[in-house]
Order: sequence, then structure tokens, then C-alpha cells
Amino acid sequence: MDRQIVYPGSIPLDTDLLNAQRNAMVALGYLSQMILGTNTVADGLVCTPTSPASLSISIGAGSITQFGVIDTTPFGSLPALPGNSLLRLGINIGSTSFALTAPTASGQVINYLIEATLSEVDAGATVLPYYNAANPAQPYSGPGNGGAAQMTERVQSVQLSVKPGPAVAVGSQSLPAVDAGWVGLYAVSVAYGQQAITAANITTLPTAPFVSWKLPQLTPGTHNMAVFQPTTQGVWTAPAGVSAVRLRIWGGGGAGGNGFGSAGGGGAGGGYAEGYVGVTPGQSFNVLVGNGGAGSGAGGGTSSFGSVAAATGGAAGASGASGAAGLGASTVGAGSGLGLAIAGSTGGDALSFGSNNWLSGTGGGSHGSTGGLPVSGAAGGLIAGRSGAGPGSGAAGGVGGGIGGQGGPGLVLVEW
Repeated sequence: MDRQIVYPGSIPLDTDLLNAQRNAMVALGYLSQMILGTNTVADGLVCTPTSPASLSISIGAGSITQFGVIDTTPFGSLPALPGNSLLRLGINIGSTSFALTAPTASGQVINYLIEATLSEVDAGATVLPYYNAANPAQPYSGPGNGGAAQMTERVQSVQLSVKPGPAVAVGSQSLPAVDAGWVGLYAVSVAYGQQAITAANITTLPTAPFVSWKLPQLTPGTHNMAVFQPTTQGVWTAPAGVSAVRLRIWGGGGAGGNGFGSAGGGGAGGGYAEGYVGVTPGQSFNVLVGNGGAGSGAGGGTSSFGSVAAATGGAAGASGASGAAGLGASTVGAGSGLGLAIAGSTGGDALSFGSNNWLSGTGGGSHGSTGGLPVSGAAGGLIAGRSGAGPGSGAAGGVGGGIGGQGGPGLVLVEW
């Protein structure tokens, strides 16, 4: 950070004060840029209904940081710096109100866009006193005693704008496009006949660049998790302020083979994928979670996070036959799309021991979980195979007339 040096007895210059201010602005800009980067960031600027209620909204105090030229015009006696840019800070210390209008036709609604940008203007026009060498007791009025007013302040503030969309039928409204150089903050919906804005009419845009967490709120690593199972698969949408997520995905485990008079082979384990993925606030992903295989010949299903990453399921173990043991599944599940991909384990073959006694095949494991343990018994028995013991694990085969166990279901974990 540059600092001005002055000396006792030297004639003070206006540039001493101006350079000190510019140097402070440059230092703060680069410090902010080191923390926030060069993208636009907003803080505060909370949009609320007015009190008492009306068709107006109030945007509270706040700030915006935006990358731009240090000085596009001369700063007092200092020249402009058109080729030098940094993160600049605009501040509103008070609130700003906007009056909205309801549509005039029944069944219609208007969506208003609230957008913001950084504004820099010279203000505070004042006729300044100047030194009069001929008569120091009688200062000049303005430069050369001409009485001209001069700007005394370069103001950086948050400029706010309300942009109405068209009045259209309810359900078909859309939001106007954000203007170049601006960022969208809120959408406000106003319907025909509405007399007052409520909090329910105000929506923060998912792409609004608000600071989601302050330093005291930050903790290392992730502290939110969405869990998706076959019965709860659906859509995950990135919350405001989230730019990356950790994914862990298991494919479903394969079913164990049926005994069919001997013993069935074990099902193979599902694949596993893990890694970090960049996301944009408001971006949605379809999350599919594969079931574990159930019944003879049923492999595990594939789990996926949009088109970003997936883990396939393991194949089912082969069923036994009279006098012949079933083989374990050799086609394992695999992960893809992320930095870490781990294949499942193959299922174990069934075995015979003693006189007409059988041991079913062990289920193949998946990452972090073991397959179903084998069961044993006589060919005339009715012993079902054990199911997979965890996400994506293969099931053990059955013995005698027993059916194979069910493969462990897939699982998708999203952490941020």
C-alpha cells in the first residue's frame, strides 16, 4: 500500500490529499479482490414491504462490490486511470423505496425485476474560497474569483432500478432480462386488484450475488447434506451462495442366486463414485438412485446425479441347479464422472460340502460396505440368502428351495 510523505515547512499540495485517498481506495480494492475475487458481490440491500402496507417496496442499506476502472475521469488534480481496474465498493447508508403498479386487467400479473449496479458520480457542487494573494483577508469566490461551483465529492453508491415485465395471465409471467453491467437481486410479483405488497410477493433471485455467509459463520468443510435413496430420489437445486458440492454415489447391489436344489451364487457389488463438482445457485439436477436387485437374475440399478456422474449396479448371482452350485456374478458395478471411481467386488461362487450340503455364494462388497454373508444347509432345505449389508453391496445366494437375498440399494449423498 502506497503512502504519501510530507515534510515540515514544505508547501502543502492538493495532490497530497488526493493521492492519500486514491491509495486507500486501491489498497481496499485489492484487499477485497483477494477475498471476494473479481465477481460482483452484494451485501445487505434487503427488500421488504413497506409499513404500513402499500404497493411500494423498500430496499434497505447495503453495499455492492464491482470490478471496474479506478477513475474514468480526473480526480481533482490527479489524472484519470482508464487502464487500471480493481474491485470498487458502492455503499447506500439509507433505504430506497419504489412504488409498483398492479395490472389493470382481471387475471393478470406483473413480475418486476429489482436490479443493481455500482454508480460513481461527482457531487457536492460548491463555490469554494480561494487564496487571494493581493488581499489575503478577502478570499476569492471560486477559481480566479469567477464564482464557479466545483464538485467536492466522488460518490460511489448502489444504483437500484425496477424493471417491469409485461402484464400477462397468471402462470405465464416471466421476468425481464437483467441489463448489461447490472445484477438481478429480486423478483416482485403484483397481481390485478392487489392493494399491498407482502413478503410472499418478494423472491430473492437464485443468481443474486449476495454474501451468503460472513466469516464468523464459516466452518471448515461441508455442513449440509441431502440424502437420496430409491424411495426419495428426485431433484436437487443448488442453494444461493453454493458454488461447489461433494458427491458420493453408490449403484445398487446385485441379487443373490436362488438355491434351486443346491445353492445360488453371490451378487456383485455396485460401483462407487466420489468427488467435487462446480454448480451455479439455482441450478437443478435430477437425482436417480438404483434399487438393489431382488429375485433371481436381477442386477442392481444405476444411480446418477444429472449427467455429471453415475455408478452402475452389480449383476445378479447365478442360481443353482440340482447337483450344481451357482456361480457368483463377475460383472461388477463401476463409477464414472468424478475424481474417485471404485468398482464393486465380484460375488462368490456357491460350494458343496459333506453329503448333499451346500454353502451359498457370498455377496460382493461395495465401497464402505460388505456383501451378504453366505448361508448353508441341505439341498432339501429352504434357506433364503442374506441381503446386502450396506449401500450397493451384493446379496448372498439361497440354499435348497431358498431364494437369493436382495442387493443393497444405491445411495446418493450431496454435501455442501
